[in-house]
Amino acid sequence: MTIKWVVSDPLVMNGEPFCYGTRLTVRNILELRRSGYTLPRMLKDHPELRRMGIAAAYAYAARNRDRYSEFFEADGSLAGPGYSEAEAADLPEPYRIRGVVIKPASA
Repeated sequence: MTIKWVVSDPLVMNGEPFCYGTRLTVRNILELRRSGYTLPRMLKDHPELRRMGIAAAYAYAARNRDRYSEFFEADGSLAGPGYSEAEAADLPEPYRIRGVVIKPASA
């Protein structure tokens, strides 16, 4: 069985796309990231989340930039810390998006 990590159901969360197995919407996850939450902190504070689900939420936002435009920087990257190269090492290729999922720390 393949898990669809981002789900949209008009009867759940008022139709807002959310991460499978959670009550966190894509927007909630983007707000956490913009507020400075790193991957380890998100997983610690929200143990129901999975690494793959968070990456899928970021990728979903990238495919729907018009809906989530306030979370994107002028250079097209998502605001806030993303996955490091090491954290993204075993993600499937569709989720290894530079500037969106993978975002190196600012120098």
